[in-house]
Amino acid sequence: MIDVSEKEKSLRTAEADGFIKIKKETLDKVMKKEGPKGDGLALSKVAGITAVKKTPFLIPMCHNINITHCNIEFKLEKEGIRVISKIKSFDRTGVEMEALTAVSVTLLNIYDMVKPMDKSMEITDIKLIKKTGGKTDVRK
Repeated sequence: MIDVSEKEKSLRTAEADGFIKIKKETLDKVMKKEGPKGDGLALSKVAGITAVKKTPFLIPMCHNINITHCNIEFKLEKEGIRVISKIKSFDRTGVEMEALTAVSVTLLNIYDMVKPMDKSMEITDIKLIKKTGGKTDVRK
């Protein structure tokens, strides 16, 4: 792991997003909470938040940091669902990996919840949108 012990604590934020392509008829059922495994979006949000807390266990060189805020949003689009994560921490290192992990696990959970109805789903475009704090800010 990188030694961050000499760094000053500061507010760190990161935002990531990703997309899952889903058939229209499947998307309609997801929105009505009619999936075979229940409310797919609510459970997927919980899975994403849980993943944020477990990021250092999934990404071996990632520091265990104090997350002060985590939000996962869903935006319905014509061909599927966009997942956006927004993470905050007041610590010595950033939260990019936590934001990307949140999106990835949320998308995987949506896939798992819906796969009995739609075998053609595709997870795409997972990316960091913005990070602030530390030495460099990133905005795409």
